[in-house]
Amino acid sequence: MCTLVTKEAPDFTAQAVMPDNSIDELTLSSYRGKYVVIFFYPLDFTFVCPSEILAFNRALNEFKKKNTEVIGISVDSQFTHLAWKNTPINQGGIGDIQFPLVADLDKKISDEYGVLIEDGISLRGLFLIDKEGVIRHEVVNDLPLGRNTEEALRMVDALQFFEEYGDVCPANWKQGEEAMTPTAEGVADYLAKHTN
Repeated sequence: MCTLVTKEAPDFTAQAVMPDNSIDELTLSSYRGKYVVIFFYPLDFTFVCPSEILAFNRALNEFKKKNTEVIGISVDSQFTHLAWKNTPINQGGIGDIQFPLVADLDKKISDEYGVLIEDGISLRGLFLIDKEGVIRHEVVNDLPLGRNTEEALRMVDALQFFEEYGDVCPANWKQGEEAMTPTAEGVADYLAKHTN
Protein backbone atom coordinates (compact mmCIF):
# COMPACT_ATOMS: atom_id res chain seq x y z
CA MET A 1 0.00 0.00 0.00
CA CYS A 2 1.35 3.43 -0.98
CA THR A 3 0.52 6.54 0.98
CA LEU A 4 -1.84 9.08 -0.55
CA VAL A 5 -0.60 11.91 1.68
CA THR A 6 0.31 15.01 -0.39
CA LYS A 7 -1.71 13.70 -3.35
CA GLU A 8 -5.07 14.86 -4.60
CA ALA A 9 -7.81 12.76 -3.05
CA PRO A 10 -9.26 10.32 -5.59
CA ASP A 11 -12.61 11.81 -6.54
CA PHE A 12 -15.75 9.71 -6.61
CA THR A 13 -19.47 9.97 -7.15
CA ALA A 14 -21.56 7.33 -5.42
CA GLN A 15 -24.93 6.68 -3.84
CA ALA A 16 -25.11 7.69 -0.19
CA VAL A 17 -27.59 7.78 2.63
CA MET A 18 -27.74 11.41 3.66
CA PRO A 19 -28.38 12.76 7.19
CA ASP A 20 -32.12 13.11 6.45
CA ASN A 21 -32.24 9.43 5.32
CA SER A 22 -32.69 10.36 1.66
CA ILE A 23 -30.60 8.46 -0.87
CA ASP A 24 -28.68 10.71 -3.20
CA GLU A 25 -25.46 10.92 -5.19
CA LEU A 26 -22.49 12.26 -3.28
CA THR A 27 -19.46 13.67 -5.12
CA LEU A 28 -16.34 14.19 -3.04
CA SER A 29 -15.07 17.15 -5.09
CA SER A 30 -18.28 19.07 -4.30
CA TYR A 31 -16.83 19.56 -0.81
CA ARG A 32 -13.93 21.73 -2.04
CA GLY A 33 -13.52 24.75 0.21
CA LYS A 34 -14.11 22.61 3.30
CA TYR A 35 -11.96 20.11 5.12
CA VAL A 36 -13.20 16.53 4.85
CA VAL A 37 -12.58 13.48 7.00
CA ILE A 38 -13.53 10.32 5.15
CA PHE A 39 -13.35 7.06 6.98
CA PHE A 40 -13.72 3.55 5.64
CA TYR A 41 -15.12 0.77 7.79
CA PRO A 42 -15.53 -2.93 6.98
CA LEU A 43 -19.29 -3.68 7.09
CA ASP A 44 -22.65 -2.56 8.39
CA PHE A 45 -24.25 -4.63 11.17
CA THR A 46 -20.89 -5.61 12.68
CA PHE A 47 -19.19 -4.95 16.01
CA VAL A 48 -16.46 -2.29 16.12
CA CYS A 49 -17.99 -0.32 13.24
CA PRO A 50 -21.05 1.02 15.07
CA SER A 51 -18.88 2.18 17.97
CA GLU A 52 -16.80 4.24 15.53
CA ILE A 53 -19.77 5.63 13.62
CA LEU A 54 -21.51 6.68 16.82
CA ALA A 55 -18.28 8.24 18.12
CA PHE A 56 -17.91 10.30 14.93
CA ASN A 57 -21.55 11.32 15.20
CA ARG A 58 -21.05 12.46 18.83
CA ALA A 59 -18.03 14.52 17.70
CA LEU A 60 -19.73 15.87 14.56
CA ASN A 61 -20.44 19.34 15.95
CA GLU A 62 -16.75 19.71 16.85
CA PHE A 63 -15.76 18.79 13.30
CA LYS A 64 -18.32 21.20 11.85
CA LYS A 65 -17.01 24.06 14.04
CA LYS A 66 -13.69 23.46 12.27
CA ASN A 67 -15.29 23.67 8.77
CA THR A 68 -14.84 19.92 8.47
CA GLU A 69 -17.30 17.44 6.98
CA VAL A 70 -17.35 13.75 7.93
CA ILE A 71 -18.21 10.98 5.46
CA GLY A 72 -18.37 7.24 6.19
CA ILE A 73 -17.81 4.62 3.48
CA SER A 74 -18.20 0.84 3.35
CA VAL A 75 -18.74 -1.81 0.67
CA ASP A 76 -22.40 -2.16 1.68
CA SER A 77 -25.25 -0.85 -0.46
CA GLN A 78 -27.12 2.36 0.27
CA PHE A 79 -30.13 0.21 1.17
CA THR A 80 -28.15 -1.68 3.79
CA HIS A 81 -26.88 1.65 5.17
CA LEU A 82 -30.47 2.88 5.43
CA ALA A 83 -31.64 -0.32 7.12
CA TRP A 84 -28.78 0.03 9.64
CA LYS A 85 -29.73 3.65 10.36
CA ASN A 86 -33.35 2.59 10.82
CA THR A 87 -32.37 -0.10 13.35
CA PRO A 88 -32.35 1.11 16.96
CA ILE A 89 -28.97 1.26 18.66
CA ASN A 90 -30.04 -1.23 21.33
CA GLN A 91 -30.78 -3.73 18.53
CA GLY A 92 -27.40 -3.37 16.78
CA GLY A 93 -28.23 -0.35 14.62
CA ILE A 94 -26.71 3.12 14.50
CA GLY A 95 -29.83 5.28 14.72
CA ASP A 96 -30.07 8.82 13.42
CA ILE A 97 -26.48 9.67 12.53
CA GLN A 98 -26.01 13.05 10.87
CA PHE A 99 -23.29 12.50 8.27
CA PRO A 100 -23.46 10.69 4.91
CA LEU A 101 -22.78 6.98 4.53
CA VAL A 102 -21.46 6.18 1.06
CA ALA A 103 -22.17 2.89 -0.70
CA ASP A 104 -19.04 1.40 -2.27
CA LEU A 105 -20.74 -1.74 -3.56
CA ASP A 106 -18.35 -2.16 -6.51
CA LYS A 107 -15.40 -1.59 -4.11
CA LYS A 108 -13.79 0.91 -6.48
CA ILE A 109 -13.47 3.71 -3.90
CA SER A 110 -11.91 1.40 -1.30
CA ASP A 111 -9.48 0.14 -3.95
CA GLU A 112 -8.49 3.65 -5.06
CA TYR A 113 -7.78 4.62 -1.46
CA GLY A 114 -5.68 1.49 -0.92
CA VAL A 115 -7.76 0.03 1.91
CA LEU A 116 -9.48 -2.89 0.14
CA ILE A 117 -8.28 -6.29 1.34
CA GLU A 118 -8.60 -9.78 -0.14
CA ASP A 119 -11.76 -10.51 1.84
CA GLY A 120 -13.49 -7.83 -0.25
CA ILE A 121 -13.93 -5.42 2.64
CA SER A 122 -12.10 -2.28 3.70
CA LEU A 123 -9.59 -1.78 6.45
CA ARG A 124 -10.31 1.08 8.83
CA GLY A 125 -8.77 3.85 6.75
CA LEU A 126 -9.16 7.52 7.68
CA PHE A 127 -8.14 10.38 5.39
CA LEU A 128 -8.01 14.11 6.18
CA ILE A 129 -8.49 16.16 3.02
CA ASP A 130 -7.74 19.89 2.93
CA LYS A 131 -9.82 22.65 1.32
CA GLU A 132 -7.99 22.17 -1.99
CA GLY A 133 -8.77 18.44 -2.14
CA VAL A 134 -5.29 17.23 -1.08
CA ILE A 135 -4.87 14.41 1.44
CA ARG A 136 -2.83 15.70 4.37
CA HIS A 137 -3.15 12.84 6.85
CA GLU A 138 -4.06 9.18 6.73
CA VAL A 139 -4.19 6.34 9.20
CA VAL A 140 -5.15 2.75 8.48
CA ASN A 141 -6.09 0.27 11.21
CA ASP A 142 -6.62 -3.46 11.03
CA LEU A 143 -10.19 -4.69 11.46
CA PRO A 144 -10.24 -5.20 15.26
CA LEU A 145 -8.72 -1.79 16.07
CA GLY A 146 -11.15 1.13 16.42
CA ARG A 147 -10.08 4.69 15.73
CA ASN A 148 -9.89 7.71 18.02
CA THR A 149 -12.09 10.68 17.07
CA GLU A 150 -10.11 12.96 19.39
CA GLU A 151 -6.99 12.20 17.37
CA ALA A 152 -8.83 12.96 14.12
CA LEU A 153 -9.92 16.32 15.58
CA ARG A 154 -6.36 16.99 16.77
CA MET A 155 -5.07 16.45 13.26
CA VAL A 156 -7.63 18.90 11.87
CA ASP A 157 -6.47 21.44 14.48
CA ALA A 158 -2.80 20.83 13.61
CA LEU A 159 -3.38 21.25 9.88
CA GLN A 160 -5.40 24.43 10.35
CA PHE A 161 -2.83 25.83 12.80
CA PHE A 162 -0.01 25.19 10.33
CA GLU A 163 -1.97 26.76 7.48
CA GLU A 164 -2.69 29.88 9.53
CA TYR A 165 0.64 30.42 11.29
CA GLY A 166 3.28 28.42 9.39
CA ASP A 167 4.59 26.87 12.59
CA VAL A 168 4.75 23.07 12.73
CA CYS A 169 3.11 20.91 15.37
CA PRO A 170 5.39 18.65 17.44
CA ALA A 171 4.52 15.29 18.96
CA ASN A 172 1.39 15.30 21.12
CA TRP A 173 0.65 18.94 20.23
CA LYS A 174 -2.85 20.12 21.12
CA GLN A 175 -4.70 23.29 20.21
CA GLY A 176 -3.59 26.13 22.47
CA GLU A 177 -0.10 24.74 23.02
CA GLU A 178 3.13 26.18 21.69
CA ALA A 179 4.19 24.98 18.26
CA MET A 180 7.61 24.93 16.65
CA THR A 181 9.17 27.37 14.18
CA PRO A 182 10.41 25.21 11.28
CA THR A 183 14.05 26.30 11.52
CA ALA A 184 17.04 24.69 13.23
CA GLU A 185 17.01 27.49 15.80
CA GLY A 186 13.25 27.19 16.32
CA VAL A 187 13.47 23.44 16.88
CA ALA A 188 16.40 23.80 19.27
CA ASP A 189 14.54 26.52 21.23
CA TYR A 190 11.38 24.41 21.45
CA LEU A 191 13.24 21.27 22.53
CA ALA A 192 15.24 23.17 25.15
CA LYS A 193 11.96 24.37 26.72
CA HIS A 194 10.07 21.09 26.47
CA THR A 195 12.61 18.35 27.15
CA ASN A 196 13.54 17.30 30.67
